[in-house]
Amino acid sequence: MLTPSPIRWPAGYRSAVALAFDVDGPSGDAMLDDSLLDNLRYFGEGSYGPYRAVPRLLDLLAQYQLQATFFIPTWVVTHWTSLCERILAAGHEVAYHGHRHEVFFDLTIEQQHAVMEQSRTIFQQRLGITPTGFRTPSGDWSTATATLLHTFGVKYSSSMRGDDRPYFHPAATGGNGLVELPARWDMDDYTALAYFEDPAFPSGLDRLADYRAVMHNWSAEFQGYHRDGLFWTTILHPKVSAKPGRLSILEGLFQTIRQYDDVWVARGNDVADWWIQQYGQGGNK
Repeated sequence: MLTPSPIRWPAGYRSAVALAFDVDGPSGDAMLDDSLLDNLRYFGEGSYGPYRAVPRLLDLLAQYQLQATFFIPTWVVTHWTSLCERILAAGHEVAYHGHRHEVFFDLTIEQQHAVMEQSRTIFQQRLGITPTGFRTPSGDWSTATATLLHTFGVKYSSSMRGDDRPYFHPAATGGNGLVELPARWDMDDYTALAYFEDPAFPSGLDRLADYRAVMHNWSAEFQGYHRDGLFWTTILHPKVSAKPGRLSILEGLFQTIRQYDDVWVARGNDVADWWIQQYGQGGNK
């Protein structure tokens, strides 16, 4: 569906930013190989995220008074429940990200339903919440996924790459379905900062990018979106980009964002609710 230009953001803001972090921990398929959960080296690398990196990230977000969305597989919720409670207590959003970081495109619709059912139950029992946001762990899904998500009360996805503005997925019955808050692969920290020796991941990666260049690139991306009055979000992983030395990259990005008093920094569910309120009746205006 066509999106209005310029976009009407709340309170006269020029652009919108939804900082988003995927707390995958050592969970599975879509990232590497589920069998690696028995690999202690891999398990330790993944566990570093919720164990050490997320608390550090929460402190930095608080320092800059920024709210964010955390997409968390419910396998991680069951193993680090108190950390997830801390995320919520700090005013951040927690949203669906599979149970063990499954490749949704490879699952039948029945299997996807089972993952969502399990995830909803864990979120309700462990954290007392029913999330309204979803990010597919694998960056893809089947044609029926959006309709399935709607039946679980999901209002928005941040899984696709189709625009630099929010847009609606078509509903199965016609009209507007889920709001999509699109991200871009170039704002995935794996592309610049991830390195796993065995198995090699990302494939072909043999060195890490210069941290100053990464900070410059991410800040430039935000500034371009802000200049044009668009929507910008991230695909960042605490276990990758919230390590001690790399925290300077995030701090530089946060400083850049805070230089502008006309950018709306919001959680994903806030952006989705605004989009539905402004453009959800009778299609985009």
